[in-house]
Amino acid sequence: MQLFSEKINMDLPDCDISYFPNLYSIETAEGYFQSLKNSIPWQQDKIKVFGKIYNQPRLTALFADNLNSYSYSGLTMHPHPFTGDLIHIKKLVEKTVDIKFTTCLLNYYRDGKDSNGWHSDDEKELGMNPMIASVSFGAERFFHLRNKADKTQKHKILLENGSLLLMKGETQHFWQHQVPKTSKPIGGRINLTFRILQ
Repeated sequence: MQLFSEKINMDLPDCDISYFPNLYSIETAEGYFQSLKNSIPWQQDKIKVFGKIYNQPRLTALFADNLNSYSYSGLTMHPHPFTGDLIHIKKLVEKTVDIKFTTCLLNYYRDGKDSNGWHSDDEKELGMNPMIASVSFGAERFFHLRNKADKTQKHKILLENGSLLLMKGETQHFWQHQVPKTSKPIGGRINLTFRILQ
């Protein structure tokens, strides 16, 4: 079951970020984690960093209600059609934030060694002021933010199991974010990032 979650607005300059800590109950979130872990066609792409090729430190998959590909970090992904689980989650997210999304990029962090480096979601396909709704299932992970102009200005949010984080407005123009590695022995986390591709 879903819960009617409280909404927490981040008090940071030049951004519009809201956090819903309990969009889903723990029981429902755990069910979605297991279902998505076993049913999604996960892939591990290679990325180029300073001229060297590495395996991306997480697994990914792209789903959409259209055929539009999505390119980031030198990769181009082609979408699968939405599954039943993803449609149900998408509808609740859209109802909660009153935004219609076309696409979902999924990330599977298998353990604390998997990560996502500093970046902004500012690809041209996402439009001028992108709206990104991020749903988390599984182990809690910290989500770090830092200001592009003043990198000493930082903030972090613990993304809980069953939570929703919404970034919109000019956030991607002025802020970067990451999910860093952790040495703590933690389980897997699946992150669904709903987007609108132009």
